[in-house]
Amino acid sequence: MGDGASSSRSGRGGGERERAKERWKIGESVVMDHGRRRTSCGYCKSTRFYSVSHGLWANSITAEDYQDLLDRGWRRSGSYLYKPEMNRTCCPSYTIRLKASDFYPSKDQARIYKKMQRFLDDMTSVKKSDNSKQKANSSTRENSCNDNDNDVLHSLSTIIDNAVSDLFGSKCLSNAQFPKAVVKKVTFQAKKKLMGISEDLVYTSNIAFQIAATIRRNQATDDIIKCMESNLQDIHPTTIAEKLSCLVKQHGIPSELLAKACNGHLNFYTTIKHANPASIGSKENTLESRGNGGNAKRVCTTNSCTVLPQKRRKLEIRMKRSSFDQEEFDLYKRYQIKVHDDKPEKVTVSSYQRFLVDTPIIFVPPISGDNTIPPCGFGSFHQQYLIDGKLVAVGVVDILPKCLSSKYLFWDPDFAFLSLGKYSALQEINWVKETQYHCPTLQYYYLGYYIHSCNKMRYKAKYRPSELLCPLRYQWVPFEIARPLLDKNAYVVLSDYLAGRSGADPLDCVPTEDLSDEDEEVDFCCEDTGMGVEDESDMLDSSATLVDASQGCDVGDIVFDVKDSRVKFKDLEKVFGPLDRKVIARLESQLQRYVEVVGKELAGRMKYVLG
Repeated sequence: MGDGASSSRSGRGGGERERAKERWKIGESVVMDHGRRRTSCGYCKSTRFYSVSHGLWANSITAEDYQDLLDRGWRRSGSYLYKPEMNRTCCPSYTIRLKASDFYPSKDQARIYKKMQRFLDDMTSVKKSDNSKQKANSSTRENSCNDNDNDVLHSLSTIIDNAVSDLFGSKCLSNAQFPKAVVKKVTFQAKKKLMGISEDLVYTSNIAFQIAATIRRNQATDDIIKCMESNLQDIHPTTIAEKLSCLVKQHGIPSELLAKACNGHLNFYTTIKHANPASIGSKENTLESRGNGGNAKRVCTTNSCTVLPQKRRKLEIRMKRSSFDQEEFDLYKRYQIKVHDDKPEKVTVSSYQRFLVDTPIIFVPPISGDNTIPPCGFGSFHQQYLIDGKLVAVGVVDILPKCLSSKYLFWDPDFAFLSLGKYSALQEINWVKETQYHCPTLQYYYLGYYIHSCNKMRYKAKYRPSELLCPLRYQWVPFEIARPLLDKNAYVVLSDYLAGRSGADPLDCVPTEDLSDEDEEVDFCCEDTGMGVEDESDMLDSSATLVDASQGCDVGDIVFDVKDSRVKFKDLEKVFGPLDRKVIARLESQLQRYVEVVGKELAGRMKYVLG
């Protein structure tokens, strides 16, 4: 079990905190209480259930204070901070983290690294063999050809999936649950067995038959009917394949391939001329490089190896402070439109800045020789991923005293085959490991919210060993303990089970339907929805809901920011004279709720602004 928020400052006195402020020259946290609000759920998409959260607008906040808020279940969307009320929300959101030094990658995660390395190194390259090593290098060439075939098959599958999305639309694609495209290599034996197949045919896919079967099996939705009226005359595989053959060309298939539809199959033919067909399969055809000094690589096609110049791609990762960048925004817009099916007119510069650029976290610059601050400092950053100088992904992160908190990732849809979401998560974990040597307190990687009732969010628990935050006592509970409890109920007071409290059954909480254990494999993307930011009109009645929250809390020492002056709640009447009793009572109830959701220590430390 990790440390709880209540113990995050154990051993740290007020004098040390003041010395830290003096050393870092940081300001104060100033927040405005937005109270409770109810919005439609962004995860289950249900109109019957709602997400209830408490919100704060942060004019400014120190990295230390935001760290403590994270450890009480808060997150941020721009400068808006929010905390779901777990027992009132249809899809409870548990803060999840892992200790970077304890992380061990799974086989699938290890393959992500290998995939990127193969792409950068271009493992299709094969050195020229001399006569003494011809037999050994023949095997090397065969393995290299297989690697290249796998890369081509994966790339073509992605291109077809994008073409299907263009043909039917992402919304229709999701509702109909169309299968993913599978591309297979056409072997020489298959060509020989089936007379009439062109010698130039190298790859094929039967996705058109699967799509047609899916539409017939399920009742046609309005989206499919609308698509058929505008793009298709019928749902016959031949018609679908012909449409897809036109669309895949627009997505940039390799220049040495030609896409054609044939009897419902989507076929890919090579444009490279081969040697005598009689020699195919019995002898490898090679084109010798001339005048290249031996600096060459062979890219293997079905029956031949074409010599191309040697090239190695370069991956560069940059950490920059959060600020508006036009190239980043252009990438973000493409990502939102292609991956999330957003309408172009809704992806604006202002919405992007509010969500991913604006930050209330006060930047703390690094200090030479000070091992309490990482080399980049504390604050909000954009981690850029560039391949050969081209921006392909951006990770939005917060660097805090104990952790790197991953907020959002957007990437180039053309590079989806590299699984950049998963790759960036592995890189961020590795960054924490390396930074630990410079700043020993920075040990954790926070992945945002884990929602067990949402299959698309379960991938976060695959970064092991992870911990979930108890929604009541803010203690960290190993995921292995939490999972069987969450399989039965969406909301669980996890620390009850951890502490072994007599007479307390952690499953006697809010009952829900049994959840599926089937995980959906998706790219890592710590996406916060900013619950309540857009729906400010649906605020709950504070007077009705806040009074019973924390009766008897001492709120007199809460500091108000009044005309740039610090005034404690208990001194308001001394400064402004007698105030209406109803106003004072309502304000006191509001402050009691505020103390409950942020904690007594933070409430006494942050300046409070009246809305």
